[in-house]
Amino acid sequence: MAAELELSKAPTVETGMLIRRPPDAVFQAFVDPEVTTRFWFTKSSGRLEPGAQVTWEWEMYGASAPVKVKEFEENRRLVFDWGPEEAPGHVEMKFAAHKDDSTYLRVRESGYKGSGDEVVAHALDSMGGFTMVLCAAKALLEHDVQVSIVGDKAPPEGLEL
Repeated sequence: MAAELELSKAPTVETGMLIRRPPDAVFQAFVDPEVTTRFWFTKSSGRLEPGAQVTWEWEMYGASAPVKVKEFEENRRLVFDWGPEEAPGHVEMKFAAHKDDSTYLRVRESGYKGSGDEVVAHALDSMGGFTMVLCAAKALLEHDVQVSIVGDKAPPEGLEL
């Protein structure tokens, strides 16, 4: 019989990507929904700015999330809470200038709630999700190629796996 597994603390997800564009361009891509909707969500009620409260939508999934900006350091750092009010995720994005006008973007998410199984499932989903978002942002910002990574993640309706 397998031993019971338990968490000693809730996980923090961390992923990152080097994007060969200057920090101001990468930062603006994440705060300006005219750009962000080309690689992440499909609709936003507004820009991210200090104190903003917006709603992001993923129309292909019939999903949305409220987003509350907690900290905003132009071209350097963006902190927001998102998701249901009773259990929001806490996201920190850091934009670090690197040589040759490139940016290393690190994303951390914490604040998962629920049973150990629910927390682990949410953290794994989040890690994959943010990695896909960074890959899609990289393709758009470096090569002006819009890829449907986020929209194509889930299997098409009716597909049997």
